[in-house]
Amino acid sequence: MQRKYILSPLLLRLWNYLTLRRQKQFALLFFLIILASFTEVLSIGAVLPFLSVLTNPETIYDNPLVKPIFESFGIHSSKELFLPVTIMFAVAAIIAGVIRLLLLRVTMRLSFATGADLSNEIYRKTLYQPYSVHVSRNSSEVISGITGKANGLVYSIILPITNLLGSLFIIGSILAAIISMDPVIAISSFVSFGGIYGIIALLAKNSLKKNGEVISEESNKVFKSLQEGLGGIRDVLLDGSQAVYCQIYKTSDSKLRQAMAGNGFTIAGPRYAMEALGMVLIAIFAFFTIKQGGLSSALPMLGALALGAQRLLPVLQQGYYAWATIRSNDKLLLDVLELLDQPLPAYANLPRANPLNFQSSIELQNCSFQYNNDGPLVIKNLNLKIEKGSRVGFIGETGSGKSTLIDILMALLEPTQGALSIDGTIITVDNMRSWQSTISHVPQNIFLSDTTIAENIAFGLAVEDIDYDKVKLAAEKAQIAKHIEGLKKGYHTFVGERGIRLSGGQRQRIGIARALYKDATVIVFDEATSALDNETEKAVMEAINGLGRDLTVVMIAHRLSTVQECDKIIELSKGNISRIGTYKDLFLTGN
Repeated sequence: MQRKYILSPLLLRLWNYLTLRRQKQFALLFFLIILASFTEVLSIGAVLPFLSVLTNPETIYDNPLVKPIFESFGIHSSKELFLPVTIMFAVAAIIAGVIRLLLLRVTMRLSFATGADLSNEIYRKTLYQPYSVHVSRNSSEVISGITGKANGLVYSIILPITNLLGSLFIIGSILAAIISMDPVIAISSFVSFGGIYGIIALLAKNSLKKNGEVISEESNKVFKSLQEGLGGIRDVLLDGSQAVYCQIYKTSDSKLRQAMAGNGFTIAGPRYAMEALGMVLIAIFAFFTIKQGGLSSALPMLGALALGAQRLLPVLQQGYYAWATIRSNDKLLLDVLELLDQPLPAYANLPRANPLNFQSSIELQNCSFQYNNDGPLVIKNLNLKIEKGSRVGFIGETGSGKSTLIDILMALLEPTQGALSIDGTIITVDNMRSWQSTISHVPQNIFLSDTTIAENIAFGLAVEDIDYDKVKLAAEKAQIAKHIEGLKKGYHTFVGERGIRLSGGQRQRIGIARALYKDATVIVFDEATSALDNETEKAVMEAINGLGRDLTVVMIAHRLSTVQECDKIIELSKGNISRIGTYKDLFLTGN
């Protein structure tokens, strides 16, 4: 059934995703294609008088219809025709070549600009998807869609479509020019070539489809293998599991390249057979034409037809190549359209939301959550209140629902039942961004980009928008300023990829400084110290505990020492609150 979609609804959907500017540019490209087809006819048509003048100039000059025209230009003998006809032929050839080059340049620039537009739109829509969507799918497939398939769309769909349109018009124009010279030879040749291409297309379409599906599937696996192998390089090196990842990559990459090679042969192969057949047909036509009328009378027609065939065969092959490329990539087009079809939230095109005026408390009211409709409840009818300015710690075994609960508090996940409210106002899609603007998040593994320390603290801002006084103040509160200012380049020091030039404690404190730079009123620490040694954790916790009481601090921890100073500790078990109290109440009084 998919085969019915490729050249109609799917392409129409793709057209609708183009900007109005790009649609207008493609319309102009269409007129340029028509102009190129006319110049092809001009160049072929110029061959006939050129060769006629070379072989039998008297016949041309003595023609009563054109002789007065020649004389008006000062041409009074047949020998004087050589120069102007040669110039005419050269000019026609140059014009055709220039127009073809212009068409190629415009086609390339417009196709790649369109590919960039689509890739950017996919990335934009992907970033705006709800957190629940991101956790439900493999990131390697999304990365493959953005970097591989969206960019590949230029070569596999956009360029072939423009080439196919151009080929159809040029074929029609060349055929019309050849028919005007000899209708029988022109039509019979076109039917022969076109029929052979049609048979090849009929035989090849299933193979193209199958290989296209393999290419789409295996390219995802190749990206996944690379992402997992390089993303977990420390464990790969420690475990000596390089051979395993190499084998996974080799298997998928081999299937991918075999399918690409199969399609490459199916698409490009007919060209050589057609060239041989074309030479044979021209030779047969030359034999019979010369036998009937002699070489001098047949040469101009033979030259014009040979030139027409020389132009027609590559264009036929280009048209077939374009058709076969589109046919073999309908799965890729469908994958890209699915990414383009991702809905944008209402706030996507709105200015950045102003922070919510958090005054009193955060409440969860009869809150339950499940990731899938048929999945288990991860949070079960939970009620909770967190006062502004308090320090609240969450503990519990793995799978108890801590991280899910924090995601609900940050409005990354919407409760399946119940509600999240701030100062009595229920958080909905309409005010979700305002609430999130008041929150900063410090995860276990701080993401640091390979830029300067200042840029990482003021994460997400352009360099020219960074307030360096604010950066220094945030670093001081996070107790990392002394270390930064002791570096040779200070806040302009590059941290290396993923912060590799910094220690674990330094990365966490930069994460805290980043949270403080945001001017958030709520900071969430999601196991932010679990990967640190005891001494480093103690230093980081001193930075956290030194934060002012105007900030509300929520933290998840595995170590009791991390939450020891919290005003309230909440222990979760199987999605429910099993215990709640201070550290003293829960762990020092025997409760």
